[in-house]
Amino acid sequence: MANLVYKRVSTDQQSTARQNLVLDEAGIEDPVVFEEEPGTSSRLHPLQRPRFRELLNYARPGDTAHISEMFRLVRGTGHILDVLDVLHRDQVALRIHDGAFSAMDLTARHPRTGELLSTVKFMVQTLAAAGELQRDLQRELTYDGLRAAGAKGSKGGRRPAVATAKTAAVRTAYLEGRSIAALARDHGVSRGAIRTAVSDLLPEHTAADPDAPAPELPVTLDMPGKVADFLRAAELEPAERAALDEGQAVRRGTGYTLRVSAVPAVHRQLLNRCQVLDGTAAVPAQRKARREYENRVSTLAPIRP
Repeated sequence: MANLVYKRVSTDQQSTARQNLVLDEAGIEDPVVFEEEPGTSSRLHPLQRPRFRELLNYARPGDTAHISEMFRLVRGTGHILDVLDVLHRDQVALRIHDGAFSAMDLTARHPRTGELLSTVKFMVQTLAAAGELQRDLQRELTYDGLRAAGAKGSKGGRRPAVATAKTAAVRTAYLEGRSIAALARDHGVSRGAIRTAVSDLLPEHTAADPDAPAPELPVTLDMPGKVADFLRAAELEPAERAALDEGQAVRRGTGYTLRVSAVPAVHRQLLNRCQVLDGTAAVPAQRKARREYENRVSTLAPIRP
């Protein structure tokens, strides 16, 4: 029976030193170690993380998965129960060596019903809910802080793009000799936003082919929060990352959607990035969220030949 050790840190500035200490003190015999790349976010579902998926593929019935603390593997009730179901299916035990779940076999089931023991399920749900409450409170405090800053005239996040209604005025002023820096100050936007608005007027711009099709215009689509969470932890091109970073979160009950403005090509690229959410390793909520986003992207104009 193998002992499978899983390690993860959320940022590339962190180390696994504390995890190593806890696991070394546990005296695990002949550990087989699976360590995620530094900076693997806890928002990425454990069943989507490369090294944890390797652990599951490597595991055999009777093996035990070891982690130092629960949050190295999961955060949130949904993630915990998903992982426990998979471990139970594969007959792999789970041991946490520090924190509230230490020394418990969280995969323990009732001998007759096959369901999680009621005491285990209660502890899992209660402690996970407490973690979710803490994060919700942090988000509320952040929101309140942004409101307070806004009341004082401060605006968080990236500076907005030039409003469509002001684009013509910006271009005219630039042709009349107004500098990009001055226009950025005048309109309260970044220099990059001004450069975008006057890109075809810049000295380094090459005249476009008159027979070429007109460039695509940005389209705003609502991206389900579960898709957005997955994509934020994925490797993206700069244009894709910028579209996510500039998206506006809209609360929907206990979840949210991200209102993303991007050209259709970027929406299609983002949709392709989350194809894995249609796979068997994804949880039903992720598959549903991806289908919703696919339906919205499919309404965009077809790609021009």
